[in-house]
Amino acid sequence: MRKQLIALAAVAALAPQFAAAQDSGNWLVRGRALYLQSDNGGSTTPDLKLSTNDKAFPELDISYFFTPNVAAELILTYPQYQEIKSDGTKIGGFRHLPPTLTAQYHFTNFQGFRPYVGAGVNFTSITQVHWTNADVAALKPSISDNSFGWALQAGVDIPVGNGWLVNLDVKKVKIGVDVKVDGTKIGDFNVDPLLFSVGVGYRF
Repeated sequence: MRKQLIALAAVAALAPQFAAAQDSGNWLVRGRALYLQSDNGGSTTPDLKLSTNDKAFPELDISYFFTPNVAAELILTYPQYQEIKSDGTKIGGFRHLPPTLTAQYHFTNFQGFRPYVGAGVNFTSITQVHWTNADVAALKPSISDNSFGWALQAGVDIPVGNGWLVNLDVKKVKIGVDVKVDGTKIGDFNVDPLLFSVGVGYRF
């Protein structure tokens, strides 16, 4: 997946040479390859040194333009599986579904490309939490079912003609959960991922 991201980035760099026109429309649909890099923050008592794995997965987003400059974007994917590690050793896992909604400002005074910035909210639903380590499971650990947090975004669309475009995007998202043992909170774990994505879109 990393090789695919690099290849798409190379296409994006060359795309302005082939741009035919500044295509426009109220709707924009993109498909992107995304790489999640976890921050692995937070703390627990005792210190469990919790972390989760980085991973790549596909993403779909739908934007609606209220004006040529102002748009709203809904970012979607399917439930993703993440490992839970303690001091580098896998102790369990969970699935999360992290839809994100952002409000964006698109700059339209650049020739051949359209940068944008955005800010919004993320809701992450966490399901299918399980523990693979018997000693850990005996402590009856748990993490929060849901997470609400902010999302920041920056990116660029590069039109290649007839409504099609190449997209580069980066997001920082706040995702954090409480960590409990037998119902008692012992700390928190902050995934707080940095999300890099490359893809193609169609505006109409």
